[in-house]
Amino acid sequence: MADKNNRGFFSRLFRNSPENPSTSLSNPSAWLTGLFNTSATGVQVSEDNALTFSAVYAATRIISETIASIPLNVYKYDGETRVIARDHPIQILLAEAPNPVSSTFTFREAMAANLVLHGNAYAKIFFNAAGRPVSLVPLDPLKVQVKIVEGEKVYIFNDKETLLDYEMLHVVGLSFNGLTGKSPLSVAREAIAIGLSAQEYGARFYSNGANTGGVITAPGRLSLEAINRLKQSWNRSNGGNANSHGTAILEEGMKYDKIGLDPEAAQFLQSRKFQVNEIARIFRIPPSYLADLENSSTRANVEQQAIQFVRDCITPYVRRFEVELNRKLFREDERGYYAYFSVDGLMRGDLKGRYESYAIARNWGWLSVNDIRDLENLNPIKGGDVYLTPLNMQTAGEDSTNVDAD
Repeated sequence: MADKNNRGFFSRLFRNSPENPSTSLSNPSAWLTGLFNTSATGVQVSEDNALTFSAVYAATRIISETIASIPLNVYKYDGETRVIARDHPIQILLAEAPNPVSSTFTFREAMAANLVLHGNAYAKIFFNAAGRPVSLVPLDPLKVQVKIVEGEKVYIFNDKETLLDYEMLHVVGLSFNGLTGKSPLSVAREAIAIGLSAQEYGARFYSNGANTGGVITAPGRLSLEAINRLKQSWNRSNGGNANSHGTAILEEGMKYDKIGLDPEAAQFLQSRKFQVNEIARIFRIPPSYLADLENSSTRANVEQQAIQFVRDCITPYVRRFEVELNRKLFREDERGYYAYFSVDGLMRGDLKGRYESYAIARNWGWLSVNDIRDLENLNPIKGGDVYLTPLNMQTAGEDSTNVDAD
């Protein structure tokens, strides 16, 4: 009976999957090797313990909170102008209440965090009788399977509920099959595991009172009972942070010799710093955003990193969201409507820099007073829609001497 049960277990374990039609012990598939999440260090990397590594938590929080903070609106474009469609049902859904229990900030933050950590963000779409989306409920990425059935994409949630493509909002991260995104937790497992190992080493080091080990030498032979009693007495008196840097008293000619290297000599601190930079590289975040300011000593450098953060990290994420929102939330008879994240606010810079750029745009005629006031979240003013034209400019090729003298 036991052998039969084992065969049943392994037959289920090595069953075919949509992305991997054949799986065996000699040729394990990616989903199988990632099943146990164990790194070469022996540390298992999962969502829960990866977030205990401060750099991973900080990177996830920075990206998800930034995406949740960016203004998201529905626009209507008629071929010439675009305006915010404030009364459109999808505008209300995205800007106010995506579902009965979440604010728009919390909803987008959860979706972005899932995308950052798992490479996929899922939300079930609920419709009203008119076929209009009325609620978006985030789902746990670990409980969703994506399959192709008869040429159609379907989602299986919690091994029970089957959802068709139009019923699921699915934001895909970096993907190699076009169906699902790759989880950074699996791709960067070793880097995260090394960071967790160094973190654990540091905790153990300090829990031992910053004295990692040593040898007590006695002039004579001690019994096993005496050795255990001496060890317990020593640890009780000198172990832990509360007893660190205390004074040890040795009797009867005993001598204590410290062994091992301190963290500096073992490059412990350098290793932890390198892992922070490694996480910054994986998540495409400037190191200064993870509190590594070694190469960010100047204001220009910090400002350039902020631009890099928006351009290389945030923009690809919000474009992924926009594509899926526009594909799933608008009906076929609503061409011209689209959802758009306004990332311009992240590039605003300081007050002086903004006003100087506004002055240039105003004087050269591509921004009006009301355009500028709108960027600063101010109400329009009467007569503020006029665009200036520089008097010393003319059309290319035009003869400046051919002027009517009348």
